[in-house]
Amino acid sequence: MDAQGRGQAGDIDPADQWVFDPNTGNYELRLDAGSKSAPRQGGRRAEAPSAAPAESGRKQRRAQERGRSAGSGRDTPTRELPAQRNRRAGGRAGHRAAAAAATAPAASTGRRKPKPRASKKKKALYWGAGAMGFVLVAGCTGAYFVYQHLDGNISKVDVGINNDAVTDGPVNILIMGTDSREGKGNAGYGDLGSVGHADTTILMHVSEDRTNATALSIPRDMITDIPDCPTKQKDGSTKNIPGETGVRFNTSLGQEGRDPGCTWRTVEKMTGLKINHFMMADFNAVKELSTAVGGVEVCAGKDIDDPKSHLHLKAGKHVVQGEQALAFVRTRHTVGTGSDLSRIELQQQFLSSMIRKMKSDDTLSNPSKLWKLSNAATKALTVDTGIGTASKLMDLAKDLSRVDVKNVTFATVPVLDNPEDPATVILDKAKADPLFKMVQADHSLTKTKKEKTKKKAKPVTKAPAAEVRVDVSNGGGPLGAAQETVDWLQNTKGAPLSTNAGNATTTLDTTRLEYAPNQAGQAATLAEWMGLPKSAMKETSGDAGPKVPMKLILGKDFTGAGEPIEAPTKTPDGVQNVNADDKNVCAK
Repeated sequence: MDAQGRGQAGDIDPADQWVFDPNTGNYELRLDAGSKSAPRQGGRRAEAPSAAPAESGRKQRRAQERGRSAGSGRDTPTRELPAQRNRRAGGRAGHRAAAAAATAPAASTGRRKPKPRASKKKKALYWGAGAMGFVLVAGCTGAYFVYQHLDGNISKVDVGINNDAVTDGPVNILIMGTDSREGKGNAGYGDLGSVGHADTTILMHVSEDRTNATALSIPRDMITDIPDCPTKQKDGSTKNIPGETGVRFNTSLGQEGRDPGCTWRTVEKMTGLKINHFMMADFNAVKELSTAVGGVEVCAGKDIDDPKSHLHLKAGKHVVQGEQALAFVRTRHTVGTGSDLSRIELQQQFLSSMIRKMKSDDTLSNPSKLWKLSNAATKALTVDTGIGTASKLMDLAKDLSRVDVKNVTFATVPVLDNPEDPATVILDKAKADPLFKMVQADHSLTKTKKEKTKKKAKPVTKAPAAEVRVDVSNGGGPLGAAQETVDWLQNTKGAPLSTNAGNATTTLDTTRLEYAPNQAGQAATLAEWMGLPKSAMKETSGDAGPKVPMKLILGKDFTGAGEPIEAPTKTPDGVQNVNADDKNVCAK
């Protein structure tokens, strides 16, 4: 190539200098390629890996004739050129072969030796290198087309809120199952002509440190208030749908043209939790996802024979998928009380088992199952624009996958029978409010090992109610909160020395109690009454006079007199719950 590049080889075509060597099975550089001593193959001069062999041959003969006329009957030695890389062998081996060929005597004609076979190790290297190259190229190309394919599966709704896929704080995801009969595989299920109500709704709260998660099931027949909600129309305009009071929760979706954003806002108002994203699935999603993971194990505490859901199971454990899986999560007439609340317990059992299956090595190490699962999930889901692509969903999934299954707890929002309508239920505020506060405070419902006992503070003798002297001011609570609290202290707790100090000069996010060291007994009594956390207690310097009151400033966390401000650290009594890692839960 040096000759060709610099024009120093006369009429010699460099391509003719590459000659096939039958002993090595490769083309090698021969600077005397025009001589008669060049190796032959099958009685003919071996062709170089170049086009136009006839033209190359004529150039060689002219060069030979010039060499013989100028010398003494022998070929004039050709100027030595630098060794070139063997095109097939490659690397250092190619350099050595080319150098040896330039100085070695020409091979004689005649019967050639059989071509040596490549060793098994060498073959493995060839195949390994080829396979690696293919994987690298196919992997990059495949990833692009996989994402393109999955993106095409996903349906999304603009609810007017576009949050980042991943956040550093706690994550609240609204999961909805609709009873719509539209879409592939949904015919024959749900109510005929249904606009797609919120048939199943779960608010999944994942803690800030990703160590635990709480899934709150919201009964579809619970009476609640639905706020006004803006909905995006097909023409790009926004239509505001008026809210309603005292209606079934499931009408927050579908009814009056409400989209998932309306359910989103309804749940936020009910629980006090800010939602980050929503995921909505239909009947077909249960069939496809359960099949994609190879079936989900469920347990029946007794024989189930439900003619409406078409579920027929003997008592014991079973692996269900497809139609049978859908029948399991829809059945309710032959389990528990036969109500929607009993069906919720079956759904929690099913979802717990599915989560365990999805996080198992059997699924995570199986590319085929992972592909089926991701393909089925993206086809089944409708999501908000914040997670409206496969890559964003993947980022969210990776973030949430850090939660251990044993620290995931399913619970049902506590309700009471509605005295005005036996077919519906109402929120049990006495149990629901502390439950919501617990989740708001990012406290886990999962029973975990107790933390190491901290050094106990010096015991304080609580003061009698008649000695508790406090001025109450409103620094962020509801209107009239200060007077409401004073009335409660005087009439319920017997603390006549409490007074209303009006509105505070500053607004506080959290309630604060300021007291002097010699008022510690009064402070301890008031803190116990109001359920104040330690962070609310602010001891000042220096003792107070005998008639100087403590100062209680109600913050935004104050919800009502008699309601504890500190969130509970354990699940309130009477709240139905089940751990996702419990494999012994059976439908009864």
